[in-house]
Amino acid sequence: MPGPTRIEGYAIVSGDGMLADAQGRIPDALKVKADQEFFRDGLERAVAVVHGRHSHEGPLDDTRRYRLIATRTIATIARDPARPRTLHWNPQGASLEEAWVALDPPEGTLAVIGGTDVYALFLRRGYDAFHLSRVPHVRLPGGRPVFPDIGQSRSPEDVLSEHGLRPGPERVLDAARGVTVVSWEAVTE
Repeated sequence: MPGPTRIEGYAIVSGDGMLADAQGRIPDALKVKADQEFFRDGLERAVAVVHGRHSHEGPLDDTRRYRLIATRTIATIARDPARPRTLHWNPQGASLEEAWVALDPPEGTLAVIGGTDVYALFLRRGYDAFHLSRVPHVRLPGGRPVFPDIGQSRSPEDVLSEHGLRPGPERVLDAARGVTVVSWEAVTE
């Protein structure tokens, strides 16, 4: 059955592995211009994005991008009447392949852009790459983690490693703030 040719995740996290504060808001300290440019460049290479109801890369009225919105509010899949290239998708009711066929994007990469449950869903399925940006001096106690079970003894890097990804070289995005990105790639044997 058809599906994406590649699955890549994108996230920026605090030093303690959080995507957002306890209220689900992304603090200004995690909004880094160089990371936003890296993220947008990656999305331009993708043919479609997948995210939860509250995560997105910009205006949700963007009708040019193919988009899967993961949700539990429907049984399987449903077209968004206002956005012809958007499909609401319940991963418990329909497979990614079924959603991909219904979305009907061109062949290519699916970019996974959050939140926590969506990132976890694709951990189980398998990423080809995960681009993890980090703002090391920011801490968000009680915040929303990039992956479930991130905490004092487990880091996002631990989780990626446990799921068969290996880190590439660290790239500095903002030297003054210590912001870096590491692209983790699936190990192929």
